[in-house]
Amino acid sequence: TAVGLLVFAMSTQDIRISGRLVGEKKAVSAAEAGAHSLSTTFNPFNMASNAVANVPVDSTNDPASQYSIGIPARPASGTALLPMTGYSQSGGQQWGQARYNAPITGSNTKYMSNVQVNLGLGYGPVEMTTTYR
Repeated sequence: TAVGLLVFAMSTQDIRISGRLVGEKKAVSAAEAGAHSLSTTFNPFNMASNAVANVPVDSTNDPASQYSIGIPARPASGTALLPMTGYSQSGGQQWGQARYNAPITGSNTKYMSNVQVNLGLGYGPVEMTTTYR
């Protein structure tokens, strides 16, 4: 009986660990879907329009996997604009990319798993020299 209980306890523990790993992979996949969605629909002129909550990745096959996107913001440290090579023109104009950071949360409600990533975005080309005029 003791050996049977030991085998049962070990196998159920393996099943729980496997379930947790499946849930974490689904949460990471949902966060990746959120990153893809933000990178294709990013609007730097209306930051609040980029934020969404609890969007299902595949509402038909896996409605438990969802992503949420917070409001992108300029980075708290580092340069706000990065120069882009090949875009400079004569007359002193310099072009670059504006930097933004956006928090993205992927979750799976079936497995109760969450993953948060911070996505760095670049928008451009934008003229860098007019910001100092």
